[in-house]
Amino acid sequence: MFTLTLVTNPAMILEPALVKALRDALGGGDAIWLDPNGAAEFTVKKMPRNLADIRASLTVEGLDLICQPSAGRRKKLLLADMDSTMIQQECVDELAAAAGIGAKVARITARAMNGELDFEAALRERVLLLKGLPETTIAEVLASRITMMPGGATLVATMKAHGAYAALVSGGFTAFTAAVAKTLGFDEHRANTLHVSNGALAGTVAEPILGREAKVAALEDLTAKLSISESDVLAIGDGANDLGMLTRAGLGVAVHAKPVVQAQASHAINHGDLTALLYIQGYTRDEFVTP
Repeated sequence: MFTLTLVTNPAMILEPALVKALRDALGGGDAIWLDPNGAAEFTVKKMPRNLADIRASLTVEGLDLICQPSAGRRKKLLLADMDSTMIQQECVDELAAAAGIGAKVARITARAMNGELDFEAALRERVLLLKGLPETTIAEVLASRITMMPGGATLVATMKAHGAYAALVSGGFTAFTAAVAKTLGFDEHRANTLHVSNGALAGTVAEPILGREAKVAALEDLTAKLSISESDVLAIGDGANDLGMLTRAGLGVAVHAKPVVQAQASHAINHGDLTALLYIQGYTRDEFVTP
């Protein structure tokens, strides 16, 4: 048995007629409304053969569709990327903007996140460009440039309230993940460490760099630590360096992701905020926990 979940952009209303039409066309069971305005689901006996076409037509209408096995949808581990996933920015780009080289670094970031450049080499290149930037800039950027992704705190709080563990795994920097993890309520965070010398960024980063393989290693480590299986994991991210954990997790979701990631990930959220990740696990709006 499979469950199809429909979620709208929070600014829209999910029309009952659309849900009924899709359910009837696929021979699905009764619709269950997870949110009276924005999310509904129903079961089908088998995954639709034309699922990709259905998704494509719905995304034009501002709707996300997730189809997954009905059993075991509520996950026990949230493994989340940070930049452009749990926060709305790329931290290295914001540091570069403060240093006056934002456009140059942002171009490298975009190519790396789309899989056009080796992630580790691209990170070293960008960090080198930041050499000499006062360490105090990190706190200034956190205070003035970094904003949380809508729905993120609710996602973490709700899953934790139902027994899940939450880990932030980033190809960015610990100076940022520490603050973001604390703000959003993550149980732990893993990222790269910037070297500092005489109160300024040294232009280097501690090795080994936390990239694609390290995120997979985090998944393996945490599932062993928690005595759970990979099928119990919800992994979310937007960049090419997230694909390893997205494809290994029981539920890997590309969130407002780069084209290469959307092309390879099994599931994608393009319109909903991060609470969409609760709906696709079967949580109703009434079950949300507001931190």
